[in-house]
Amino acid sequence: MDKKRLDYYKKKLQARRDELVRAIARTEQEGREADEDPTVDLADKAANSYTKEFLFGQTHNDRALLQLVDDALRRIKDESFGQCVSCEEELQQKRLEAVPWTRYCINCQEKQERGQL
Repeated sequence: MDKKRLDYYKKKLQARRDELVRAIARTEQEGREADEDPTVDLADKAANSYTKEFLFGQTHNDRALLQLVDDALRRIKDESFGQCVSCEEELQQKRLEAVPWTRYCINCQEKQERGQL
């Protein structure tokens, strides 16, 4: 992959990383604020509990995606970005454009999802 395209993906991944870090921090703050609510009503406590669980799930998903983005940025540094980590074939540009943090080509991704990889 040429340097210009690598720089493009690096900027795109870095922007997504910054967005995820902000989202995680915001979600954690909202979770702390839900704890501070001095509600007495049992229904309000249940609603706060549900909100905290929802925010926890959201943070978990954002952290998992952040890890994939960090891995992709590391592959750029290692000069292995744009290759499938399984079969080492070059990834399609359309796939990288849609999901720049992807690790697998379409065939290997399907195998991985079926548990064959």
